[in-house]
Amino acid sequence: MNASRKITWAASLLLLTFLAGTISLLQRLDKLRSGAPLDDVLYIASPKLLKRLSLGYNGLLADVYWTRVVQYFGAKHHEGAEHYALLAPLLRITTELDPHLIVAYDFGANFLAPTPPDGAGLPDEAVKLVEYGIESNPDNWKLYYQLGFIDYMQLKNYSAAADAFDRGSRVPNAHPFLKVLAAQMAQHAGDSQMARALWLTTYNNSNDSQIRANAAVHLRALQSDDTVTALQGLVSQYHEKTGQFPASFYDMVSTGLLQGIPADPLGHPYKLSAAGQVQLSDPDDLPFVEKGLPPGYQRPKKPKSDPAKA
Repeated sequence: MNASRKITWAASLLLLTFLAGTISLLQRLDKLRSGAPLDDVLYIASPKLLKRLSLGYNGLLADVYWTRVVQYFGAKHHEGAEHYALLAPLLRITTELDPHLIVAYDFGANFLAPTPPDGAGLPDEAVKLVEYGIESNPDNWKLYYQLGFIDYMQLKNYSAAADAFDRGSRVPNAHPFLKVLAAQMAQHAGDSQMARALWLTTYNNSNDSQIRANAAVHLRALQSDDTVTALQGLVSQYHEKTGQFPASFYDMVSTGLLQGIPADPLGHPYKLSAAGQVQLSDPDDLPFVEKGLPPGYQRPKKPKSDPAKA
């Protein structure tokens, strides 16, 4: 066999190998689209192998995997699941196939970081995801903000959050508020003012209606917590002056401690227990509040308002 014929045979064999790989990949894609069990889909769990088999259609394959991520998380979240074993692997495949698919970092981190049932309870995986996003998209300041947000809100790692905000503040065209967040992080670590600043930044800088709605829910919860704290202080003042707890807020209005009956951010009046505890009328309407909850109250698995992922 001459050299020319050997080259032809080698090229033909290589072509057949690629064709077989492509057929296998298309079969996997069909399974993804049809909602086949994810254990079957993840039989090809290597992004490098998938890239080779995609014959250059990495972006298309990443879009398909991203769709599957959303389907997987949505189904699990609807069930009130406690475990999301395949979420991080699916996101890793998606972002390695297309490292510039920013939506996968934005929403993927919001899927991974919050505790169940609002998310997967995997903040460390969320940090890995966003760090990979920053490595691949170093000029996207929102990714640094996302990283600092996770470090602050979920991991309570204030020094790491300050570092993330500081790194992001040096990115060209970064939002000026990143500098403020970086500078104030140590001073306000763990307090409601910093949490409010973070959620307000999220609300003002996102074009996604679900993310904005989620931020608004958290802002209302923070506002309610601050109001309950302030009202509880006024109840204590009333008790010191009169020797008894007020029977209602009307008693406090009559003494000049209040100008009217206080209401929560949704307009529902607060209640007073016989022991002088300020309580929410309907805590189910204000997910994420920490104060004003009636004794023995348990949060529903799925909040009534069904906010976007926290």
